[in-house]
Amino acid sequence: MVESERIEFKEGWNPLSVLHTLCAFANDFHNLGGGYILIGIAEKNGVPILPPVGLSSHEINRIHKELLRLSHESIRPHHHPAVALCEFDGATVLLLRVFGGLYRPYKARISLAKDGHDWGYFIRKGSSTVRAKDHDETELLSLAATVAFDDVINQRAHVSDLSRDLIRAYLLEVKSDLASHVDSLDPVALGRQMNIVAGPTEDVLPINVGLLFFNPEPWRFFPVAQIDVVWFPEGPGGDNFTEKIFRGPIHHMTREALDYIRRNYLNETIIKHRDRAEATHVENFPYVAIEETVINAIYHRSYQEREPVEVRIGVDEMIILSYPGPDRSVRLDELRAGRANPRRYRNRRIGEFLKELELTEGRCTGIPKIINAMRENGSPPPVFEFDEDHSYFMVRLPVHPLARPPVTAFRTDPVTTAQVVPATHQVTPQVTIGTPQVAPQVTDPVARLILVVQGEMRRTEIQAALGLKDRIHLREAYLVPALAAGLLEMTIPNAPNSRLQKYRLTQTARTWLAAHGKARGPDVGSTH
Repeated sequence: MVESERIEFKEGWNPLSVLHTLCAFANDFHNLGGGYILIGIAEKNGVPILPPVGLSSHEINRIHKELLRLSHESIRPHHHPAVALCEFDGATVLLLRVFGGLYRPYKARISLAKDGHDWGYFIRKGSSTVRAKDHDETELLSLAATVAFDDVINQRAHVSDLSRDLIRAYLLEVKSDLASHVDSLDPVALGRQMNIVAGPTEDVLPINVGLLFFNPEPWRFFPVAQIDVVWFPEGPGGDNFTEKIFRGPIHHMTREALDYIRRNYLNETIIKHRDRAEATHVENFPYVAIEETVINAIYHRSYQEREPVEVRIGVDEMIILSYPGPDRSVRLDELRAGRANPRRYRNRRIGEFLKELELTEGRCTGIPKIINAMRENGSPPPVFEFDEDHSYFMVRLPVHPLARPPVTAFRTDPVTTAQVVPATHQVTPQVTIGTPQVAPQVTDPVARLILVVQGEMRRTEIQAALGLKDRIHLREAYLVPALAAGLLEMTIPNAPNSRLQKYRLTQTARTWLAAHGKARGPDVGSTH
């Protein structure tokens, strides 16, 4: 471990230095989730000097009192770190866990002298705490009242919505000492220890990140907080597709969706050569690239968007789609070169928990890992895509040209199903979308649909024109059959879930309208 943007070592108690670093972590300039101050460990050039110096019991008592006074009197708004004693190499070390604050920007006293009345803003730059000036100060002030959504109090939930069993399982997995105290702490105290509840004593409420990880049904609070895995054995334009929906605490549903993909759609092809004994082993899609891409989507998606993370699998490519796109500071050319460094992360607390679970490293390592995994497998390079508005993010993973299709690709039954997997290792069929017809037929819903489509229309416009309230019903009974019958087409067929997606009638639809006495003039925007 070395000093970084989130860790600072202190050999002894230096109240002014600790105050400024406390202020910097509270400001959380890059949305990394705050940081840690370890008192009792010396450092040289950012590297801890071991064994640690440690602290005596007398020093610890004094530090506790001074720290309480500093966090109350010398930083505005007040910000108190979580304090813990750690035994390390026979020495006692004081650990201060400073969470990113809800009320930034924070400012601290420049000097602790009696005549010192000046205050300043502090931020982290690399492994150093510096005073924010000029552009940095302006940008920090612009973050006022801008708290990441995952760190916001949820007014619709109650502390009882946090599952003690899920919390215990998480703490045991990350090997936290707090796991042994789960049953002895009341829910509020436990929530405060983990910083997943907030508010005054009389009105303590869960924070969004707590509900996302520690509620068994987070979709009740965050609609479409799910992963849809869709298999197209004949390509997106074919008649058949199979869909499975994974829901639950986000780390559970992520793992189970990845396991489902690995078991059903990944395989290894062994190629033997006449001129040498060694065979070539290639994967149709390298699992490392899929894992990084899906976790990246879960980490960086917006949980205010009513769109799922979607994994679309075909014989020739896999597409992972999430909303919205990357931070505005990310440029597409840099992203494709594996050099993108966002100015700040969208979900600082989600990232914090995923790092503890070793599901992600953060620090912009995901994109280079995806590129490297595809290259090492001999696959074509991945394709990254987002629009000018950064409204979506799409990753295309082309199949290895020498790989055989997955076994699932040889299914010939025409049944198309949607299943919901509630992160319990059980696959429970919920909805049958329908059996596509070999000869396209115009059902009553499809007839209604093609009668209302004028020019190029968005899904929401079609839904309003039909007077429908349920988006899923619109898709299953109207859009999917019309697309499969060749009566409707997308304006952006290569990005089915694009926010800019519109639908228009085909010539087949116009022929049907004319044959049934429902002909009309050319639609605006039609290409047929």
